[in-house]
Amino acid sequence: MTHPAGHSDSRPAPPRLVRRAVRWFAMALFLALPLGQVQATVPSGPPTFNTNPLTFTNRYEPFVPRATKVYSGAKSGGVKVIILENYLSETRTFQLAGANKKDSVVCSILREMEFDNNQLVEDSLNNFAEADDGTVYYFGEIVDIYQNGSVTSHEGSWLVGGPTRDSDPPETANAPHPFVFMPANPQQGDVFKQEDLFPIVDETDQVVAVNQTVTVPAGTFTKVIQVLESSRLDPTTEDKWYAPGVGVIQAQAKGETSQLIASTLPLMLRSP
Repeated sequence: MTHPAGHSDSRPAPPRLVRRAVRWFAMALFLALPLGQVQATVPSGPPTFNTNPLTFTNRYEPFVPRATKVYSGAKSGGVKVIILENYLSETRTFQLAGANKKDSVVCSILREMEFDNNQLVEDSLNNFAEADDGTVYYFGEIVDIYQNGSVTSHEGSWLVGGPTRDSDPPETANAPHPFVFMPANPQQGDVFKQEDLFPIVDETDQVVAVNQTVTVPAGTFTKVIQVLESSRLDPTTEDKWYAPGVGVIQAQAKGETSQLIASTLPLMLRSP
């Protein structure tokens, strides 16, 4: 969802807002909940969205409108990184290829902003929906890459159905279908692709560990899963740790790290 290197609009938030968010959320502390035994579920067929795709029950990819998460990290060269994630109340509707209008899918939108040394470098709008089996699907993202306060590209932008709004960059790639972002019950050894539109975007995800306990500034979390991300577009791999009820709490790649420092996402109670 983040990209290496932006259509100018009203999205940028000043660094002062980020500093306020960090101070306000610094006292947040969350403990993950124990989970029961589950079966591995990596869907191989087309998803169905006949219930409510805006209601997220997935433990490892929750979505609560108006929630916020804040990450702090560093890159090579001493660059300080702040990542701000806002779970928006706005939605976007996508039409699956060959589907009737009544089968269109309404998606929730996650806005992710990255600040390097207090300068906005990336602002993206990411679209998600939960299928009937509890798997969360990724319908694409619109990416604005910034340099010195100005949008310089939309590298990595893609959407199911391509650009359909006037505000969508015309170079936005057209994906024929959504991709698995998080299986309903991820288990060690599961392999899936969050992005599969080479050479625009490409990402293979493998669950390499489960039942971990991980401590970050936001707290100590149990039943954490570790996911290894790789791509044909980049030889560098990245590890991410997902906690139930919270999602990503830590990420680490060569020369880059980030950790969750605060979150307003409520922990999700779910029976085994």
